[in-house]
Amino acid sequence: MISKSYKWYVTGGLSLGASFGVLTLLARWITANTILSSPETLFKYGLLGGIGYSLMGSVAFILFSFVAVKIKKRFRKHETIGDVLYERLPGQSYVIMMGLLLITSFDSLFIQALGAGILFHLILDIPASIGLFIFFVYCFVYAGVGGMNSLHKIEPIKISLIFAAIIFIPAYFFIQEGIYPIYDGVRLYHPYLLYWKNYDAFLFMITAILIGFGQVITDRATWQRIHIIQPTKVRASLWLTGLIWGTIPLALFSMLLISIFDKSYDNTYSLLFEFVYKIEPLILVILFFLFCFSTLSTTVGAELHATTILIVKNIMSINKEYTDRSKYQLSYLVAGVISLALFIISSFLTPNLLDLIFFFGQFYGAMIIPMLWIIFGKKTLSAFFAYSILIGVGAGTIVMFSGVSILAIWISFITSGVLSTLLYLFSPSIDSSSN
Repeated sequence: MISKSYKWYVTGGLSLGASFGVLTLLARWITANTILSSPETLFKYGLLGGIGYSLMGSVAFILFSFVAVKIKKRFRKHETIGDVLYERLPGQSYVIMMGLLLITSFDSLFIQALGAGILFHLILDIPASIGLFIFFVYCFVYAGVGGMNSLHKIEPIKISLIFAAIIFIPAYFFIQEGIYPIYDGVRLYHPYLLYWKNYDAFLFMITAILIGFGQVITDRATWQRIHIIQPTKVRASLWLTGLIWGTIPLALFSMLLISIFDKSYDNTYSLLFEFVYKIEPLILVILFFLFCFSTLSTTVGAELHATTILIVKNIMSINKEYTDRSKYQLSYLVAGVISLALFIISSFLTPNLLDLIFFFGQFYGAMIIPMLWIIFGKKTLSAFFAYSILIGVGAGTIVMFSGVSILAIWISFITSGVLSTLLYLFSPSIDSSSN
């Protein structure tokens, strides 16, 4: 591996068409967020919230398809989001953006680690720490060491397992139990889930789309995949990814309804995993475990690989030239340190997932408009450009302390958007190299 150029570690030497483009994007975005936040979303906002959660990813990918075409056209020589930011942002703004990307990277990885801990504890009945250790060793070897080529070889198998689970498991239960008994049970035990005039759910739906778009437009792994998809296939790949991804939350919500139609519940956090106790054929138990494991490991693998490259290529190598061999060694070291740190942190911390998503939603909301100016703008950006994001996040955090999480995200988005737009409009010079 070390005999090959570092570019091979970053891109795997791949040029993907629409079908494999969709596959690699789905592998990145069917995440622990989808699994762990589905129960809380369903019980807080009902079936309307479930539909909104499904629309979040679909609309986000479709919107990003228009942005991705510009990225592919304008920055065709680059490989990562860090490469683009280094070209477009001077000095302090570049440092701030790298810091924000690292924060959101660790947030994403931490959520996947939480899901892995619950998975191993509830399904395999082993201590979470032991399961997490095995899980991170596996992710380190196949993603941190194997690079993009290793990720691409394993992704088709894992995506097959994911879709096999979400198709066959709900179908088996609906055939066994019947649709009407499940519906009547939900009406009896949880009638509030069927309440459609939930105006909070509409606000949640719109905010979820905002967060989803912010996540996609700032995601390190997604940008890497955009750069290895053929230019003419980028838009189609993202549209298809959005349409297919939207079916995943719906399948998970159907599993949740099966879990609760004949009882009440105590803990929404682990409810989907407890679904396994209703599965009688061993083959379906194994399939459900493989579904959860595939979902978590593909996301951690993609994020670990992308974060490692961001640190080695776009932070450590900026002011110092490394050989390809040194970059490989640094990548292995960084990936190992990140894996170890996540193992330690996730062994002790178990925060409320929905609260965590809303808190970091401020970061994603605040970064949307500045990222659009970075991608589409032709002016040379100010060294203070990225401060608009920090101010937006600060304003949102102040509002969040008052207990209004959704409003905080919109305050963050609007504040950052207005400030970044003003900074851009008053920039005096023009970047003549821009397309």
